[in-house]
Amino acid sequence: MTAAVRVGLAVLVVAWLLDLFWLRDVVPIWLPFVVALALELELFVRGLRQHPLPRGRGRLPQDVDREELGYGGDDAELVLVRDEEGEVWVPYRGESEEELDALIAEARKREDPGIVVPRRPLARLLSGLALIAALIAVVVVVEHRSNWNGVDDEAKAEATARFSTEASHLVGRPVRIRCDEAGEHVGAVQHADGVAEVGGDLAYLTPERCFDLYRLAFEGEISDSRTGRALAVLAHEAWHLRGERNEGRTECFGLQSGVDLGRRLGLSIETARRLMRQQLAENQLHAGSTTEYLVPAGCRDGGALDLDPESSRFP
Repeated sequence: MTAAVRVGLAVLVVAWLLDLFWLRDVVPIWLPFVVALALELELFVRGLRQHPLPRGRGRLPQDVDREELGYGGDDAELVLVRDEEGEVWVPYRGESEEELDALIAEARKREDPGIVVPRRPLARLLSGLALIAALIAVVVVVEHRSNWNGVDDEAKAEATARFSTEASHLVGRPVRIRCDEAGEHVGAVQHADGVAEVGGDLAYLTPERCFDLYRLAFEGEISDSRTGRALAVLAHEAWHLRGERNEGRTECFGLQSGVDLGRRLGLSIETARRLMRQQLAENQLHAGSTTEYLVPAGCRDGGALDLDPESSRFP
């Protein structure tokens, strides 16, 4: 893996941790590490397969060597250049330093266009693996400190109590919201971000969604798609607790209720509407894989599922 690729990997990991350009939602963190590892292994194998030309120590290249190097018709003296990128023979007629650099670059392209195999494949492999391991460690530490697991128990209890209060407000009776840290409940049904018994009094959310709601309600932090999804999930499960069984209708009602829910948790009304409209648009985009959750045709301004038909703003 070249220095440029290694720098690119580090930049990508930092951007992912900071959630720049919503990378967390579109790029799984393991993907760049797999690509980087594949590049390291490819360079390592190529380095092992690189066979030096059969010549004795100190022996100048013979005619057959010149032919193999591509300089059969060139009577210039061949000079062996060694650097961190490997070794290469170049024709030399007393060129300046700048001209010699150009000759070296041309020779490298002649030998192996597109990629340079390092002289010490094992050392380069180990250094690349060390970088990958270090970046993975950074991701693990930062993620542990910046997700639901990094929230102390007292703050978790306060947060779930707040979520329960908001859900109860929507349902119209006391209900409870729990964060499924053990992974024993969420995922039992297709709606993987949360689960609730229809008409019951208890719903579970994934720790990821709990943390997104916690960041909004207690730290005032917003990550558009993640915050919007967390609000939609909490409102969705609250509508199940309210007694709505159909997933499409529940999703439609949840997106509308998510506007007021977001406002109560700290968003401006305009921001809350924008986030829910984004979620509505994503619902249409993802309909092919989750048809059960596709909102019905009546989920529109003035439609049969419009909870506030007097208003011209939807949701």
